[in-house]
Amino acid sequence: MSEVKQRGRRRASSQATHELSSVVGSRREAIAAERAHSSSSTTVAQLLRAGASSGAGQKVGVAMAATGLVLAVALPATQASESLQMETTTASAVETVVTAGAEVPITFAAPEVHSALNADGKLKQTLQVNASKVTPQASKGTLSAPLKTLAPSSPFGDRISPITGQVDEHHTGQDFAVASGTDVLSAAGGTVTFAGWHQYGGGNRVVVDHGNGLSTSYNHMSSITVKVGQKIERGDTVGLSGSTGASTGPHLHFEVIVNDETVDPMGWL
Repeated sequence: MSEVKQRGRRRASSQATHELSSVVGSRREAIAAERAHSSSSTTVAQLLRAGASSGAGQKVGVAMAATGLVLAVALPATQASESLQMETTTASAVETVVTAGAEVPITFAAPEVHSALNADGKLKQTLQVNASKVTPQASKGTLSAPLKTLAPSSPFGDRISPITGQVDEHHTGQDFAVASGTDVLSAAGGTVTFAGWHQYGGGNRVVVDHGNGLSTSYNHMSSITVKVGQKIERGDTVGLSGSTGASTGPHLHFEVIVNDETVDPMGWL
């Protein structure tokens, strides 16, 4: 082979080798770059997942040494995995319907309530102390009228006796003019302690003990309708009016007795 041809072959072989080396070198660089890029992508993905799972809404700076780039990734704030659930309870008005069977009786009788509107209750409150210590303001109105209609005649206190003419006679009760045979009513509930003839001028007389030192008496009646020891209520009939005993005509002599001493009945009616 001529020297010229050999030189030509060597030159072509050298050029091919150089081109092959260039190709190989470029391929290696490409693989390295691909690996670096893949590694960077993996790192970014990991950072993204870490930021998302922690709920951070901050910027994460990722330095990419392989590419020389700085990547700023803004992660949106995420809601906490557990949210507070508020339950509201609506208060609804409950309507209660009260019913009663057809067999339940309906009554309009006065209830047993101890109040100022109930005379028996008021008397019971008043007599929580001894009757002698009850003030006129407290005693007023605690006793009921002994007759349905009151017509006062001779008052309590000193007077001229209509029978003897004595000037300073002490009248121990309040007289009410009334026709004979009229119902005489108990001024309050209590126990009958006397029912009979009164030898000192009272004629047919009834005494009712109301407790705690308080009693009432009903005199000059034509008849008696109760007996000793009987329990009676306010307004019960104890007898019929008349003019028995030391009397000048039909009337009721009504007394209020506090610890065996007569007081003005008008202070209790």
